[in-house]
Amino acid sequence: MFEKVETGIAASKAPLSATVKSGPIVRSAHIAKNPTTGELITGDIETQARQVFLNLQQALEAAGGTLADVVQIQAYLTDKADAAGMNRVYRQFFSAPYPVRATVVVDLLSDGIRLEVLATAVLSTSA
Repeated sequence: MFEKVETGIAASKAPLSATVKSGPIVRSAHIAKNPTTGELITGDIETQARQVFLNLQQALEAAGGTLADVVQIQAYLTDKADAAGMNRVYRQFFSAPYPVRATVVVDLLSDGIRLEVLATAVLSTSA
């Protein structure tokens, strides 16, 4: 069984929970949306990646963790050329030892989204 984490980030209109927790495991998915309004933040990959990772950081803090608890990232880009820009921002939020990561190029469902991230975190037993 799992519980939905209330993150303070505007809920998706789709039938999903953006962040869930089961014991010490947290799964969290994010796009570059304004956490208050839910509107997509447009712009280049670095602008969108920064917002994605800020949203992830906020969600993990709401779950009782930090970005240091992330053990895996699945990154979905819409353009292979955006990988370098995403990596520049990624390094601002994560440091060695880096989480396991798979990055794939896909056709995301909504126009304007350049990056979607699914993260898995394992919280310490005291969280």
